[in-house]
Amino acid sequence: MWNDSHAFVSSFMGVDEILDKTLCSCDGSSICKDFVSLVQSWLSKIQGSESLHGAFGETNQSELAAFTSYALAMPNNFLALVDTYDVMKSGIPNFCAVALALNQLGYKAAGIRLDSGDLAYLSTVARKFFDAIEKEFGILGFGNMIITASNDLNEETIDALNKQGHEVDAFGIGTHLVTCYAQAALGCVFKLVEINGQPRIKLSEDVSKVSIPCKKRCYRLYGKEGYALLDLMTGENEPPPKVGERILCRHPFNESKRAYVVPQRVEELLKCFWPGNKGEELPTLQTSRRQCMKHLDQMRRDHMRRLNPTPYKVSVSAKLYDFIHFLWLNEAPVGELE
Repeated sequence: MWNDSHAFVSSFMGVDEILDKTLCSCDGSSICKDFVSLVQSWLSKIQGSESLHGAFGETNQSELAAFTSYALAMPNNFLALVDTYDVMKSGIPNFCAVALALNQLGYKAAGIRLDSGDLAYLSTVARKFFDAIEKEFGILGFGNMIITASNDLNEETIDALNKQGHEVDAFGIGTHLVTCYAQAALGCVFKLVEINGQPRIKLSEDVSKVSIPCKKRCYRLYGKEGYALLDLMTGENEPPPKVGERILCRHPFNESKRAYVVPQRVEELLKCFWPGNKGEELPTLQTSRRQCMKHLDQMRRDHMRRLNPTPYKVSVSAKLYDFIHFLWLNEAPVGELE
């Protein structure tokens, strides 16, 4: 959905610049020959309302012209940026006047965008104003108008807004989404684990950089409450874990970290999407998103908290554990003391 910009809003001087003022009704049954006057009449009704008395005085007329021009061009997608001059004294009442005029012709405005200021406070008072408009003029659903927010948003600011309480329906994340401020580079490397059927291992004095050899299969094991307990890697030819059967899960490098798990559900994770006869069909973007959200919902809350989250366990089977350390000893040179 397209929405206006500050440059678009500030480029207007007044409603006299709008040349074509006609707008067909949504069902095409009638034509409004002067949509500008219709908007101005609704603004006068808002200004004259006793329940809204004192909420604002005169609004910025160039902003009203910009909103009206935008609505004439895109009556089905009218989402207005309301903070070019003053959100509550001008942007919101001007938006409401245009939205009410559109409603009279059978259209439904999409909502507003806030791009500066106290987003929690402004979204809350904007929602109250929409509710008051709905009650005053009997426009069902006007109070549910979509409120979007932008302004250099990231995880921290959205988390802070959630803690304060707000009425924002959608967040527009731009800069921090495309530039990855928190992690500018992908912190992973592809490692060779097998070639021509021969398992290979990379050793390092930093244990976290030691690779896990051989071709593997991976399963997610779920507990009684439906949450994921851990992911288990096994050798390619090992039998898969079974529901209700106890299996030993081991840390790949720390011999003292181990636990028995009796899974209530087992999900195989690895699927081949490489082109070829055996490749899986690539899912749509929406399907991938739903799958991601589903898996997030199946994680325990302590894994998902922002402050000091509990690390999620990735384990190996007992057989794979033994093979890792067998190959490790085989490949590591033996020192000689004199």
